Amino acid sequence: MKLSEITSGGAIQPPRVLIYGPAGVGKTTFAASAKNPIFLPIEDGLGRIEVDAFPRPKSYIEVRAALDSLINDDHNYRTLVIDSLDWLEPLIWSHTCEQSKWQSIEQPGYGRGYVEALRYWREFLDRVNYLRDAKRMTTIMIGHSAIKRFEAPDAEAFDRYVIKLQAKACDLISEHSDAILFANHRYQTIKTEERGRTRTRGHGQGDRVMYAEERPAWVAKNRYGLPPEMALDWAAFAGALKK
Repeated sequence: MKLSEITSGGAIQPPRVLIYGPAGVGKTTFAASAKNPIFLPIEDGLGRIEVDAFPRPKSYIEVRAALDSLINDDHNYRTLVIDSLDWLEPLIWSHTCEQSKWQSIEQPGYGRGYVEALRYWREFLDRVNYLRDAKRMTTIMIGHSAIKRFEAPDAEAFDRYVIKLQAKACDLISEHSDAILFANHRYQTIKTEERGRTRTRGHGQGDRVMYAEERPAWVAKNRYGLPPEMALDWAAFAGALKK
């Protein structure tokens, strides 16, 4: 470390985005609209979306090989899309068990299997970071949502949307991400009285939106001062990022 190596200023690095939400909301379409994307389709979720994609990997070794190809070969891709994290997770567990001679990730007990799996999650993230720093590639990691009970220390417990990953891996990837976006349909509700009972019904068009700030109902964050709510659209995200 030398004083001559000190930098100043706020040039924005290509973002590392994690977008999660219920199935079918449009997360893959959002990612496909990014600049020059290449998909690593760990689940079969592309459907009719026409984008460049690696063959679907069957092991963590093949995932790692795909990332190494992007690192070592010349190409014009500007965005890496991982679709999806919760399908990558069992590949990492399987690789962890193979390396440690376990029958299952639960075999060592006391959560030690999940701790050992973090070694390969970090290896994966190291490659993602290299692609950002050396190849100037944006990363979009897609995940699904789950609803879990949140035990707040200063309030009553409540349900919220969370990223569908094992807790230790979720914490690691959340810390790594520059933006965690929660995607969902936006509905309004109305209460009606029917036969002496109050019923709550949803109505509206169900606009597709994404949230960039955490609320009691969902996990989200960003390091860019993005608007709390945006249309689920890559152009909306990129425009807000520029501002």
